[in-house]
Amino acid sequence: MPDRKRAYMREDKEFREFRDLMQRPDHFEDGVNIGTVVMALFVGLLMTPAQLYMQLVAGVEMGSAAQWVTVILYIEVARRAMKTLKRPEIFVLFYMCGAVIHTGGGLLWHQFMVQSEEMRRLGITEFIPQWYAPSDPAVLAQRDFMMTAWMLPIGLMLLQMFISRLDHFGLGYVMFRLTSDVEELPFPMAPVGAMGMTALADASSQQDSWQWRTFSIGAAAGLAFGTIYLAIPNITSAIFTSSIRIIPLPFVDMTGYTEQVLPAMPMMISFDLSFVVLGMVLPFWAMVGSFIGLVVTMIANPILFKTGLLHGWEPGLGGIHTIQSNTMDFYFSFRLGLLFAIAISGFLLLYFSFRKKRREMGAAGAGKIDWSKLFKPPAGRGDFSIWIALGIYLFSTVSYITLTYLLVNHWSPIPEGGTKFPLWILIFYGFVYTPLISYVSARMEGIVGQQVQIPFVREATFILSGYKGAAIWFAPIPLHNYAGQVKFFRTTELTGCKFTSLIKAEILIFPIMAVGTVIFAQFIWSISEVPSDLFPYANEFWELRAFREGLIYSATLPGEAASPFQEAFVWEYLSVGFVLALAVYASLSHFGLPVFLVYGIVRGLDQSVPHAIIPMFVGALLGRYVCRKWFGDKWPKYRIVFAAGFAAGIGLITMLSLGFVVMSKSAAKLPV
Repeated sequence: MPDRKRAYMREDKEFREFRDLMQRPDHFEDGVNIGTVVMALFVGLLMTPAQLYMQLVAGVEMGSAAQWVTVILYIEVARRAMKTLKRPEIFVLFYMCGAVIHTGGGLLWHQFMVQSEEMRRLGITEFIPQWYAPSDPAVLAQRDFMMTAWMLPIGLMLLQMFISRLDHFGLGYVMFRLTSDVEELPFPMAPVGAMGMTALADASSQQDSWQWRTFSIGAAAGLAFGTIYLAIPNITSAIFTSSIRIIPLPFVDMTGYTEQVLPAMPMMISFDLSFVVLGMVLPFWAMVGSFIGLVVTMIANPILFKTGLLHGWEPGLGGIHTIQSNTMDFYFSFRLGLLFAIAISGFLLLYFSFRKKRREMGAAGAGKIDWSKLFKPPAGRGDFSIWIALGIYLFSTVSYITLTYLLVNHWSPIPEGGTKFPLWILIFYGFVYTPLISYVSARMEGIVGQQVQIPFVREATFILSGYKGAAIWFAPIPLHNYAGQVKFFRTTELTGCKFTSLIKAEILIFPIMAVGTVIFAQFIWSISEVPSDLFPYANEFWELRAFREGLIYSATLPGEAASPFQEAFVWEYLSVGFVLALAVYASLSHFGLPVFLVYGIVRGLDQSVPHAIIPMFVGALLGRYVCRKWFGDKWPKYRIVFAAGFAAGIGLITMLSLGFVVMSKSAAKLPV
C-alpha cells in the first residue's frame, strides 16, 4: 500500500509539471487604462486599413505583427514616461488589438460573392439572399455601402458581431470553470502565451532588451522589402496611369512554360519574402512535408492527365484555372479523404495521449474533485456568476437559432422544388453538438494541449438534411467549439489579469469594430472595384476561393440535374486519399519520423497554395541550417520576434503608400 501511495504521488507530480510551470498569481489586477485604449485606437484607425489593403494586394496577414508593434510602441512610450508596464496591461492590449485588426473585410467579400463569375457559373448567384448582399447591378455599380439596399446586410453583420463578442463569456467560461477550477487540468499550452506577456513586461523595465533589437532589425528588413514589393507599385499607380512592379504580384505563373513537360500541373512561385520568413517560424518538418507533397503532385498530375482522370485540363489554362479544373476532376474528393484521415489520426493521437495523461493523474487524484469550486472561484480574479455565463450561452444560442430559421425559411424565397431547413438540426447544433464537442475538446486542450476537430460536419448535415436552396450556407448557424476560449481564460488567469478587464475591453473595442467594419470596407471599395488590377491577390485568388466554396454550396441546389458537387464528389477518389494519408501516417509513426510531415504532405498535395510552398521551404532551410547555427538555442525566440517586426515593417510602409493612393483617388473625384 505505501508503494502504491508513492506511485500516486509520483504520477500526481508529473501531472502537475505543466500546471506548475506558471503558478496562478496571488492577486489579480485590472489591465484597462487610458494607455491601452489609445493604443487600441491606434491599431483600429491606422493598422487595420493597412492590414485589409495588404491582404487584398499581396495576401499578407499581419494580425500578430500589429499586436507586437503596438505593444512595443506602448512599452517605449511608457519607458520614456518612467513607467513599468504590468502583465495585465500588456495582455489586454494584445487582446484588444487582436480583435480590432481583423475588421473591415467581410462586406467586400459579400459584394464580390453576388458578382462572382464562378458563383454564377455554378448556378448559385440567383439563390444568394438579399440579406447577405443586394444583387441589383445598379446598386453594386455605385460601390457604396451607405445605400439603403445595404442597410439590412450591414445590420445583420453588426448584430452577429455583437452576439459573437458577448458569446465569449458564455459556454467557454463555463467549460473553463469545469476543466481548470474544478478538475484542475494543467493546460500545457496556456503558459506559452502567458510567458510571452511576462517577457514583454520584463522588457518594459529594461533599457535595452533583445526583443526590441530583434524587432527593430525585422522591421527595418520589412520596410526595405515592403518599399520594393508594395510601396513602389502602389505609389506609381497613384501617380501614373500604370504601376511599376519590380517584383511580380502576387506570383509568377510559369504553367504556360512547363505544361508540355508537366501537363495539368500548376507551376506558380511567389517572390514575397514574407513566405520565406514564415517558413522560418513554422515547424520545419511541416515545411519539408509540403515540399514533398508538391514534388509528388508534379509527378502525379501528368500521370493522372495521361490516364484521363484530369480530363478537364487543356493547354493554355494557366495556373489558377488549372487548379480549378483539377479540383473538379479529382482533388475535391481526394482532399476530403486526406482531411478525414488526418482527423482520425489526430483523434487516435489525442486518445492515446489523453489515456497516458489520465494514468499519470492517478485514480487518487481523480477521486478528489471538489465540485463546489464551480461556484467558489478564486477571490479577486474578477469572476462572474456561472448562471450569468449559462444565461449568455442560452441567449446567444437561441439568437443564432432564431436568426437562422427566420433568415433561411421566412426571409429567403423558397425555390421551386425546394424545402425548408429543419429546425431540429439547429437545436441539435446549439444544445447537443456544441456543448459536447466543446467539453471533449476543452478536456483534450487541458490535458494534452490539442483540440478535437471533426471535419465536414456542417457540410454533411446540410447536404443530408433534405434542404433545397443556398441561403443556409450564408446563415449564422449555432455550431461552435469553445475549447480555444477555455484556453484563453486560463492564459488570462496566468497573466494576473482580472476577467472584468476583458468585459471592459469588449465594451471599448466593439464600437471600433462596428465602425471599422463599414468605414474601412467603404474606404477600400471607393478606391477601385474589389477585386481588380489594383488588388492583385484578390484578383487572382478570390474567384478560386469562390469556386471551392460554391462547389459545396451547389450540393443543396434544387433541380433534377446533377449538381457540380455531385460531379466532383467521387467516393473512389475520397477513398484513395483516405487510405493514402493513413498509410503515410502509419509509416511515419512506425519509423519514428515526425508526424508534422503528414500535415505538410497533405498541404502540398491539395494544391491550395502552390505559389507559397517553395519560398516557405527555402525559409525553413535557412532557419534550420543557417540561422540556428548563428544564434544557437536563442533562435526559436529570435525568429518569432523578427517575423513580427518584418510584418510590422511591411505594414507601416503599406500605410504610407496607401496614403498616396487615397490622395490620388480623392483628387480624381473632385469636381473640376
